Amino acid sequence: MAIKFQYNKTALNNLQKQLKMRQNALPTLQNKESALRLEVRKAKDKSESLIRELDEAERKYDYLAALWNEFDPGLVTIKDIDLRTVKVAGVKCPELRDITYELSPFNAFLKPAWYMDGVRILKDLSRLGIESEVYKEKRRILDFQRKKTTQKVNLYEKVQIPGYQEAIRKIKRYMEDEENLSKASSKIVKERHAAEEEMEETNDD
Repeated sequence: MAIKFQYNKTALNNLQKQLKMRQNALPTLQNKESALRLEVRKAKDKSESLIRELDEAERKYDYLAALWNEFDPGLVTIKDIDLRTVKVAGVKCPELRDITYELSPFNAFLKPAWYMDGVRILKDLSRLGIESEVYKEKRRILDFQRKKTTQKVNLYEKVQIPGYQEAIRKIKRYMEDEENLSKASSKIVKERHAAEEEMEETNDD
């Protein structure tokens, strides 16, 4: 990383502050990245587990396939899905709180006895489907944030921290060279001055 700087003490102090800030922030970012990676895996596993449950439930009710022709699909409707926002590893994610269903009125005496079971089955299947979608979305959000955090970790670890360290080394080396040159110049001036004084004293004699 090409860091612009000047060869002076002010620039050196500023670069040292920037370096320290990134070195202090890096472990926190690395911990966040690990936590997000774990939460992404958990959300993925939960979503896949719910999809498997849904598939199993659908297979379980296969024997009712012929009866579903008698069932009114408009009997049960989803009125509301109550989602809340929770923080997972510092990231806002959706969480399913409740599903409100609306049941159209029907005459229980005229309908088959299994109608209420059909209502319950539809509610169970829809809940599994909705919850798996919520976990999919949760995983997407967490994975997006995980990628952003990984990019920042890489930027600090592989680019900015080494860049600041190199710039600091260059300034220190320059300042040391300047100091050595200054000392050498001062020594030469003193020696020359001393030699001139000595010559003057010899001439006076």
